[in-house]
Amino acid sequence: MKRGEKKKIYLIMSEAAKEENTAVEHVTQDKGTGGKSSRGHCRRFWWIYVIVVIAIAAAIIVPCVLLVAVPRMAQQKLNEATLSIDGIVITNVETNSLNMAINSTITTDGSTHATIDGFEGTMYLVDTDTPLEFAKINFPETTSDALQTVNVSQEIPISDLGAFTTFNEDLMQKVIVYVAVKGDTHVHVSGISRAYGVTFSKTVPIQGLNGFKGLSVSNPHVSTAQVNNFNATAHIPNPSLLGLDVGNVTFHTYFNGSDIGTSYILNMVLRPGPNDFFIWADINQTAIINGLTKRPWCERNGTLPIQLSGKDVTNNGQPIPYFANALAATNVSVDIPIGQAIQNDLGLSLGCLD
Repeated sequence: MKRGEKKKIYLIMSEAAKEENTAVEHVTQDKGTGGKSSRGHCRRFWWIYVIVVIAIAAAIIVPCVLLVAVPRMAQQKLNEATLSIDGIVITNVETNSLNMAINSTITTDGSTHATIDGFEGTMYLVDTDTPLEFAKINFPETTSDALQTVNVSQEIPISDLGAFTTFNEDLMQKVIVYVAVKGDTHVHVSGISRAYGVTFSKTVPIQGLNGFKGLSVSNPHVSTAQVNNFNATAHIPNPSLLGLDVGNVTFHTYFNGSDIGTSYILNMVLRPGPNDFFIWADINQTAIINGLTKRPWCERNGTLPIQLSGKDVTNNGQPIPYFANALAATNVSVDIPIGQAIQNDLGLSLGCLD
């Protein structure tokens, strides 16, 4: 290669190298400028990024709160509420139905503002091997006020006679009866449009009639007739808050284990507190005379222990089996000063003959 050609090639290569170095420097300069620009952008618009992060977090957290936390809180508040029964009144008693009025109070801490939808509550007798469903009652809409009065009155169909009879047996025989009320409903929390499903479940004590303990008879009278030969005033205590329109009641009447006749009370309405009823009976007079003249009963100054057990109940001309069966399962003993009545009404004084 000639000397002139070599020089020419060298010049061309030098120019190419310069152009390449220039391009590299330009790219490097552009990269440096871009980084500074990005940092400046972040400094100027940081608040937008914060808003985006908050929005994303809210989109995740708020649904969790609304779908999980709020319903749990609503159920917890409902669980913490207290239901108290202030009174129960049974009227319009028929064979297959009756009217039940319940006065109750719901107490809460009042910290949450909410409304609970009305619902159908199932009533269970708790004092059994398994909870025994005996009635359903419709509870009205309520609020979460610290003190809420809830009064209900409605016709109750007797769909399970055995269960309702068992409930009445417990009411008449026991001091305390435990009843559970349970039903599904919805709660509306103030400020939230969504309704949340909750379960109302409460167990409440109801004071029973305690086997009619304390029943007494005063002012007895007798006659020599074969029927309607005894009458008196029966004093029946009702220690409960329960009012019962029982109806016309007949009782098996026993002395010393033997059936000696039938006793009657008309229009028997048991109200809370003391109750007085006119009672009369068809009594086997021979059994009474034997009791007043033979030991050990003749040693009781003319007072005989008489047992009463439910026989039949009618109300408005209809048989009421759930009351009749409950009274039949409840035996009550009462001391009657029948010797004094015989002396006052017949002029006879009876005592031990041996």
